[in-house]
Amino acid sequence: MDLLEAIYTRRAVRAFAPEPVAESALRAVIDAAVQAPSAVNEQSWSFCVVRDKALLAQISDRAKAHMLASTHTGLLSHHFETILSDPHFDIFYNAPALIVISAPQTSPWRVENCALAAENLMLAARGLGLGTCWIGFAQQWLHTPEGRSLLDLPPGHEPVAPIIIGRPQAQPPVVARKSPDIRWLGA
Repeated sequence: MDLLEAIYTRRAVRAFAPEPVAESALRAVIDAAVQAPSAVNEQSWSFCVVRDKALLAQISDRAKAHMLASTHTGLLSHHFETILSDPHFDIFYNAPALIVISAPQTSPWRVENCALAAENLMLAARGLGLGTCWIGFAQQWLHTPEGRSLLDLPPGHEPVAPIIIGRPQAQPPVVARKSPDIRWLGA
């Protein structure tokens, strides 16, 4: 698959086949991630790969409980409240692996750097026939001391991009994109 095809067909995957992702494929997508640009060439990201099903379930349960307890009434939509309250709902959609990209809290560009690495990772995964999804439901709890400790992050690192990865049960349909709002200045 060429790069433009990966860009135009990459979509969030939320239904995964149960088989594990080979360590070589996980390494390949991380190797692609570190090719991303970073502000002042910091390259200060770190990657935590979680493949333990029990640990994934524990993180899912704790993240759901944290969101329900810490989100102010009225800010959490009824839909999200319903699914987060469901004990059978897995925020990781039964993906066989989670890759959390983190960076030092002291870096003023940690979010940008990790997001750039995440996009490379997700495009590389698409090129290998794998699916990915950035899991926002995990972010608040992963920022807690307990979440950081469970991931054994380097001291002072902040988790930025929790990305699930696995073989998709089916490729999600390509969703039409809105036309860009472009302003051309100059000749």
